[in-house]
Amino acid sequence: MLSLPSDTPHHASLIFESIVPKEQATAFQSWHSRLRQTARQFRGYIRTDLCPPVNAHQLKWYSIMHFESPEHLQDWLESDTREALLLEGQQFFETYQFKSFETGLEGWFSRQKNSDQVGLGAPAWKQNLAVILGLYPTVMVQTLLFAKLGIMQDWSLASAMLINNVISSSILTWTVMPFVTKTIQFWLQPAHQPTSSRSDLMVTGAITLSLIVMMMVFNQIQ
Repeated sequence: MLSLPSDTPHHASLIFESIVPKEQATAFQSWHSRLRQTARQFRGYIRTDLCPPVNAHQLKWYSIMHFESPEHLQDWLESDTREALLLEGQQFFETYQFKSFETGLEGWFSRQKNSDQVGLGAPAWKQNLAVILGLYPTVMVQTLLFAKLGIMQDWSLASAMLINNVISSSILTWTVMPFVTKTIQFWLQPAHQPTSSRSDLMVTGAITLSLIVMMMVFNQIQ
């Protein structure tokens, strides 16, 4: 999957990656032109950029579609028209995948993999709070453990920081964040499906309290 910053904080974009055999390139471009013309009829459509393979040895085409908001993009994604065009286009490309993006953190919050059912991601403030919930104990435990064992204590700051970041980000990606997002998945709803104010308040309070308790525990351990 690819990610790319949105044009503005309110825009939503989607990258469609297709593997197109060389002999189907012309037919694919014709199909994509109809896809673009159809999407243009939907509310909030901005534009579509089609990027052909960068050289003769590659078969990947990238289509980048932009809408004014996540809601408008979701309307297009859930339409029967798009579904019919996608099924028709499969005769021109061998494989495809696409992903919507807004904040850049979606890799830790993706609920569906290898699927064309796109979740637009929870609001940025929820993603940020969830990352802090996973990041803080990970970094603290790693720091305290390394200090106790005397690991990298004589290293330069830049060298130690690099290795620490590699270790902590790996732990977050493959262990901590999958657990965190699964635990509060009910709360990490896409922005176009907001949770209730009560739920937001309760979960935010619970996360804040958890962070305070962890801080108190870590202060005692030091």
